[in-house]
Amino acid sequence: MITPPTKGILYVLLSAITFSLSTVFAKYITSTSSIHGIEISFVRFIVGFIISSGYVIIHKMSIRPNHIPLVITRAISNTIAVILFFVGVQYTTVTNANMLNMTYLVFVFLLAPFFNKERIIKINFIYLLITLAGTYLVIMPHYGSVNIGDIYSFLSAIVAAIAVVALRESRKYDSTSIILFHLMSIGLVINGIAMIPVFAIPDSVTLVYMLLSGLSAYLGQAFFTAGFKFVDATSGSILSSSRIFIAACMGIYFFNDSFASNIIIGGLLITVALIGVSLQENKDIH
Repeated sequence: MITPPTKGILYVLLSAITFSLSTVFAKYITSTSSIHGIEISFVRFIVGFIISSGYVIIHKMSIRPNHIPLVITRAISNTIAVILFFVGVQYTTVTNANMLNMTYLVFVFLLAPFFNKERIIKINFIYLLITLAGTYLVIMPHYGSVNIGDIYSFLSAIVAAIAVVALRESRKYDSTSIILFHLMSIGLVINGIAMIPVFAIPDSVTLVYMLLSGLSAYLGQAFFTAGFKFVDATSGSILSSSRIFIAACMGIYFFNDSFASNIIIGGLLITVALIGVSLQENKDIH
């Protein structure tokens, strides 16, 4: 019989795998067709909207949130973060996109005191410096040029942090189901408008991969949410950082992603920072 902690570990690891797999499908699509990353993120919101709407209808739930501003803030910031991330995947490697996006955990702990009135933890500023050093090594600008995909991926982490702290606060007033429904609804509209200038009709094979990418991303979110019911925030955060390693393995295997020394060192620095802020949060809670 699988114990709850073990179940939690498996769920969080499955979320890391499915999130990474979603980016593999996205990278394959943008590498082999004229489909833009914004269109792929749109499909993610379609899949999420169908599933979240179905849940609301089946359970006959009221969709009116108790705290509208927080729910809207969460939805808009999450939508922007997702769009930035998938555009990042289009222009950089699967390895770099996931590694840079995972830095959102550090920014969450830095922004939380201002959004959620939590105590400011000064050592987290040291972890921020470590994260920025790791990010610099991963991006490694050459002669004044920077891969735009790396920039998009890093920006997605900063905006995602805003989405997470908004989620923390909005959960005090509304259920996860209602928050998710509005996230997918608003995301569908915003992403749809952003997609208009770059829209292209996909062929049948590409459409299948787009659906697989969207479904994988949704499953990643579902596994992530389920996992945190069985593991504490610290363990979950540390386990979720495994996406850096898993995505790197997938990127190397499927796309021959570069895994130079600067990327390895940068990835290790980012991982150390993620573990550091996670352990610090646990210490602060207790």
